[in-house]
Amino acid sequence: MRILLVEDDNRFADALIVALRRQSFDVSRAATAAAALAAPEPDLVLLDLGLPDMDGIEVCRRLRARGDVAIIAITARGDERDRVIGLRTGADDYLVKPFGIAELRARIDAVMRRVRPAARPAVAAGGLRIDVARHLVTSADGAVITLTRKEFELLAALSRQPGVVVSRERLLIEVWNNPWPGGQRTLDVHMATLRAKLGDPKVIQTVHGVGYRLITRDDAGMAGQVAEGT
Repeated sequence: MRILLVEDDNRFADALIVALRRQSFDVSRAATAAAALAAPEPDLVLLDLGLPDMDGIEVCRRLRARGDVAIIAITARGDERDRVIGLRTGADDYLVKPFGIAELRARIDAVMRRVRPAARPAVAAGGLRIDVARHLVTSADGAVITLTRKEFELLAALSRQPGVVVSRERLLIEVWNNPWPGGQRTLDVHMATLRAKLGDPKVIQTVHGVGYRLITRDDAGMAGQVAEGT
């Protein structure tokens, strides 16, 4: 995915570009509003609102008038009024500095799902079939497994990248929108309940100190290589 970072702070931009490229994004940078508006349209714009040649809100307005590119405002302006103005001007999300790369990645994924929804094939994990589009989980014998909304959102978050470890922080952001104090315990409780309902705790593996991953049929043979827990 092509990302245009619009940011005039060199140190911040350099660090963020490195972090995003490690996440396999194709990142280019514009240090001014003029350069941003002249750049080829990317899939997503990360837009600093404090630019030297034009207010970022106006840049957001012009980008939105040109098309449906996804826009996440990244700024030190944390006032509610600034957030509201940014969102009403056309930003799809608003992230206040400083922030972690895990939170940014989760917000990028969430915005792109909203902006460019796509039908996803059902995921087979163990004897389960997870159909996110239909909000349906079935067992090996075809029985529907009833989950709460949060339990399903947890399973859906893992199924978007089957076989890949999803960090605890990212799950908190994706499912609860914010990693708050006490959230880790809430995640543990919901994960334990989810595993119990799925009937096979090994379908969701714990990678201690990192997060969780969904074990699919393809990588089930590797299950014993990852630490297991609840």
